[in-house]
Amino acid sequence: MARVYNFSAGPSMLPESVLKRAAEEMLDYEGSGQSVMEMSHRSKVYDDIIKRCEALLREVMGIPDNYKVLFLQGGASSQFAMVPLNLMTKSGKADFVITGQWATKAYQEAARYGEAHVVASSKDKTFSYIPALDPDTFTKDADYFHICMNNTIYGTVYHELPETGDVPLVADISSCVLSGPLDVSKFGLLYAGAQKNMAPAGMTVVIVREDLIGHAQAITPTMFNYQIHADNGSMYNTPPCYTIYIAKLVLEWLKNDIGGLENMQAINEKKAGMLYDFLDHSHLFHGTVVPKDRSLMNIPFVTGNEEVDAKFVKEATAAGFVNLKGHRSVGGMRASIYNAMPVEGVQKLVAFMKDFEEKNA
Repeated sequence: MARVYNFSAGPSMLPESVLKRAAEEMLDYEGSGQSVMEMSHRSKVYDDIIKRCEALLREVMGIPDNYKVLFLQGGASSQFAMVPLNLMTKSGKADFVITGQWATKAYQEAARYGEAHVVASSKDKTFSYIPALDPDTFTKDADYFHICMNNTIYGTVYHELPETGDVPLVADISSCVLSGPLDVSKFGLLYAGAQKNMAPAGMTVVIVREDLIGHAQAITPTMFNYQIHADNGSMYNTPPCYTIYIAKLVLEWLKNDIGGLENMQAINEKKAGMLYDFLDHSHLFHGTVVPKDRSLMNIPFVTGNEEVDAKFVKEATAAGFVNLKGHRSVGGMRASIYNAMPVEGVQKLVAFMKDFEEKNA
């Protein structure tokens, strides 16, 4: 069976060359006579894998030396609790911008451990834009300021970061990590679930400035304390070994095949540009996001007719374009075009949409 074009929001498609490399090494990783799936995480062979993965991530993202890189489990959702437990420890306050489901959940979870303040929200228009921010509304003594950088469900992204001064900026970058250059030094903490752009599900990467570690609330569970994981090199317990290995392969692909994050961003801009250009001129389909806040990774669109939407998704699936159905909370369609989606996948999707429009407009 031919491979389909997978537009899933996550877990998402992986680079084909990475999958082939993993298949080649499945039974014997670099002459070790064993699969990465079955080797001890305490072995010298695996120790080299996790160290190479971290070194590559630091190199590709340009992570400064005064930041720790942690490979954790529990998904990005666990970070909704880990962040306040570790950072909401001085004033006990934090600010949040509500731009979708995940930002809302982060706010709700933080409210269990301190004072969580909503400084802006785009809920009034179904999260179809990034709200303007007024620094006068920010909590001056907040322990951190939280944003969801790219909103997977609604297709919005921050093109400009909030100016938070001395308050550490914390960002969920799950659905835009590695999609282009990012100045890590502008953040106190970044976190990302791996299953969008990095690897299969099972790992969450946390990049945290060293001075923010070591101040966890007394009630913090041991497994939720960043200090514990930092001190143990992400090896306090058995890490998500195979996911880390695949992340290493993806990072090698980004570095050696793509040529770094600037090149990756250019490719992503080309893909998104083709689809947005079609949507802007279509008589049947239209995007749902304010143009200035459009994501390069997740592109929601509708026809305005639920029956036509359903027909499109059914026919697209039959044609080999899978997982285009929009999130249940918003309906319509959504094309997630992460790093591994080839340009030709978007070209063929646009051609299919043009043909569908001619037959159904």
